Amino acid sequence: MKHYPEEHKQAVIRKLLESGLSLGQFAKLESINLSTLYSWRDKYLKVGSSLAESNNLDGWSPEQKFSIVLETSALSEIELSEYCREKGLYPEQVKEWKQSCIAGNQTQAQQRKQLAQERKADRKRIKELEKELKRKDAALAETAALLVLRKKLNAYWGEDEDS
Repeated sequence: MKHYPEEHKQAVIRKLLESGLSLGQFAKLESINLSTLYSWRDKYLKVGSSLAESNNLDGWSPEQKFSIVLETSALSEIELSEYCREKGLYPEQVKEWKQSCIAGNQTQAQQRKQLAQERKADRKRIKELEKELKRKDAALAETAALLVLRKKLNAYWGEDEDS
């Protein structure tokens, strides 16, 4: 059985986080036993682990994200695009981070109200889609019935279908 140094284990877990691969794919790629990789991941990604905090999926800490949101709050779309190019970001990321900051500062009542509004809009959209589906089903059924009647009529009169 191999014994890996702690630095190597941490480096492997960092590489796993940056790769975006599944544990199984990564284990095959690195030729490491899957159960070993699971145990290393669990060990180094516990809450409060510096490795877990330093390796966000997008590489930005919460403090950095908040700072960027503050810096870009007064910028126009063009200025925001220039800023994002300089920092290697997408404007959509900054907008998403801003929404996260806003959502994080909402009270429970505000969050419930927002969720209720979203559910209401979703229900309305579902009703519209169901109504449209029923209309299209009826039109399809009518067309199919007309085609069947046409075939029967053509068969009765002995005419070609193509004429």
